[in-house]
Amino acid sequence: MRANCSSSSACLANRSEEEVPVGLEAHGNLELVFTVVSAVMLGLLMFSLGCSVEIRKLWLHIRRPWGIAVGLLCQFGLMPLLAYLLVKSFSLKPVQAIALLIMGCCPGGTVSNIFTFWVDGDMDLSISMTTCSTVAALGMMPLCLYLYTLPRSLEQRLTIPYQNMGITLMCLAIPVAFGICVNYKWPKQSKIILKAGAIVGGVLLLLVAVAGAVLAKGSWSSDGVLLTIGFIFPLLGHVTGFLLALLAHQSWQRCRTISLETGAQNIQMCITMLQLSFTAEQLVQVLSFPLAYGLFQLLDGFLIVAAYKMYKRRLKNKHSSRSPGCADTCHQKRSTCPAETGAFLEVNEEAALTPGPAVPWISTRL
Repeated sequence: MRANCSSSSACLANRSEEEVPVGLEAHGNLELVFTVVSAVMLGLLMFSLGCSVEIRKLWLHIRRPWGIAVGLLCQFGLMPLLAYLLVKSFSLKPVQAIALLIMGCCPGGTVSNIFTFWVDGDMDLSISMTTCSTVAALGMMPLCLYLYTLPRSLEQRLTIPYQNMGITLMCLAIPVAFGICVNYKWPKQSKIILKAGAIVGGVLLLLVAVAGAVLAKGSWSSDGVLLTIGFIFPLLGHVTGFLLALLAHQSWQRCRTISLETGAQNIQMCITMLQLSFTAEQLVQVLSFPLAYGLFQLLDGFLIVAAYKMYKRRLKNKHSSRSPGCADTCHQKRSTCPAETGAFLEVNEEAALTPGPAVPWISTRL
């Protein structure tokens, strides 16, 4: 492995003597559209989602980073292992196998943050995991790639996009910091920004998915194996991430968060690394995989959100049918009603983070 070039165009210029295949004719436009749209989407999403972060809860996660540790274990333990098992199961070609391993070793993507918000997950943990996984990827990504590609003799050297990681960190940290400040100084306004950002984020996710499918139509490979893996891989990440968080005795809210963070990878970083590491002919064979993974991870995310909303509404209707009088009084005194859903939906996270017995009924006048 070697350090990245100063820019993607500089590295591609080294291959200027090669004839660009027909499958990559629209790749320049695709890269430009994805760069601009994803930058705008990332800024808007992270600012609005930063408005949901409370400094006190964020500090508790930093002081006791058990949830972050479980998430990092899923990100750089489960996902590379799943990628390796898929490579062995489908007997992929060497170039395709390396592309799959690169995807498995990438850090978490920001798309998981908006899905976490829609399923009432732990936003403080979600943003912390995305940031920490990007920082950890500076060392863990080359380490995992070295370990899993060691048995294979590579003709080309893999290039880690460190510059892309730095830009991702800045796009994460700066908008989130502004969002946290807005939430601290103007909590009422931050709720409005959060709702508007969630709507804008959903629209932008759909636009990116449609634009990616249309502009990349010349890059889709006829090999259905990669498309099949692109469908299976994120789904396996969500399921195994949820199970590992459950085995680690995390709350239901954190399990949902870690599950979404595990299955959602940084697609743009994977595409950048493929561009820097492979020739144009090799890129045609593997470019369809990260694009398929990105589209299917969006589809999986929307299905998870839809299933969660249906489950939540079902429990709410079930509770209303058991206690019909509560529906009227909840509008006046919401605190007097029982929790609208079961333990799967509502968990006291502060009690799990704060040491000591949780005895909320003891008076503070002692």
